[in-house]
This record gives sequence, structure tokens and C-alpha cells, in this order.
Amino acid sequence: MIHIEKEYWHDIPILIVVDSFKKEQPLPVLTYMHGFTSAKEHNLTIAYLMAERGYRVLLPDCFLHGERVVEVNEKERQLKFFEIVKQNLFDLQTIKDELDARGWIKDNRFGLAGTSMGGITTAAALTQFSWIKAAAILMGTPKITSYAREVINTIQQQGAQLSLTDNEIEETLESLHEIDLSIHPSLLAERPLFFWHGEEDQVVPFDHSYSFHEQVVKDYKNPENIRFLREVGRGHKVSRFATLETIDWFDLQL
Repeated sequence: MIHIEKEYWHDIPILIVVDSFKKEQPLPVLTYMHGFTSAKEHNLTIAYLMAERGYRVLLPDCFLHGERVVEVNEKERQLKFFEIVKQNLFDLQTIKDELDARGWIKDNRFGLAGTSMGGITTAAALTQFSWIKAAAILMGTPKITSYAREVINTIQQQGAQLSLTDNEIEETLESLHEIDLSIHPSLLAERPLFFWHGEEDQVVPFDHSYSFHEQVVKDYKNPENIRFLREVGRGHKVSRFATLETIDWFDLQL
């Protein structure tokens, strides 16, 4: 029987999905980060299927999402997108510390995955945390600085007035360099990495993840440890096919 329980880890609402007979045992762990405007409950499908295979899956609410929503309009939340990603990194360290304190991670097998903003978070986290053993980026970008510049340009082209000066914009972009996987590809250190992206994605550019994969695949001595799965005709929505392939990836690599 699959057990779902909600807890609050230092004010982070988290769903814990695990086989009820194994809930107190050390298990391989997958933390799955949701996308922008989404919430933890929206990823229960992949969590359930992973739990059936013997994993403990954690679904946290990101800052300004789900139970952490505060009085902020959608435009304001959009402008805080990269602040949310940075907060996700702090949250991941909190989650890892709590898992360690409970003795819940088997053989240091901690995996991370995410959709869209969650995929962007996953790429950023790979620059910060060597304890991530395997990762999956679904329609996210490992080029967070380039993506931020494109988002800002789009907002400006739409006639919206940003509250930042040109200098402040450049400072914001520069602050992302530290967590930009495309700037620090060596930090991957050949860890297992899976990409899924729809070719017709109009939100997060397909080429960001594809070109990065083509750049780093040659650095992997074992090519089976990195995989890029493209889906023809697919837009910015994860398919069931992608979900099942992600599960198989972690079952093999984590």
C-alpha cells in the first residue's frame, strides 16, 4: 500500500510518498520539484509510480506556490521567478538535512528531478550539491542566465515596465552565474543526467537543453549515464511517455 503523508519541514510543506511497510526504512530518495504556478500535489502520479518501485518520494511546495502562496499578483510572482529558484536551493539543503537526521536515505542515493521551473532548479542544484547522485530535467534549462535574459527581453518587448534599472538587470543576471550549469559544466562530474523536452516548447526553449546535452555528452566516459529524450510535436506539457521514461531512468541510475 502506498502511503501519502503531509509534513512541514522548517515551514516547507512536503508530501511524502512511500510504501507504507517501508516508511521508516532507509530508501533511495527522489525529490521532485514542480513548475511555475503549479504545486506539490500535481506531481503525485510520478511519486506514486516511483514509490511502487521502492523509492521514498518528496514533493515540496516551492516558495510563493501551493500552501506558500502569499498576497502577490501573477506579474509580481513572474518577476520573482529567479528568486524562487534560488530559494528552492536553500529548501533542498533543508530537505537533505532533515532526511539525514531521520536516517531515511539508503546508501546516499538522493535523486532530484523537476518540471519546467523545477527542471531549472534541478540544473542549478547540480552546481551546488555534490550529494545529488542522479537527476532529471524535464522541459527545463541548464542555461539559467540566458533564459533570464530572454524572459526580461520578452517582458520589455510586451511594453511592461520593469522596476529595475539596466545596471540592476545586469547585476541580477550576473548573480545567476554561480548556479548556471552551462557556465560550470565540469560540476556535473559525470553524474547520471536525463533530459526530456518537447520540440515545440514555447515557454522554455528546446535548444537550451539540447545544445547543452550535445556539449557535455562527450565528457561522459559512460554514455549510458546521460540521455536526451526529445518528443516530436510536444509543447510545454509533460507527456505520460516522458513520465514513464523518467521513472525507468531513475530505476536504472538511482
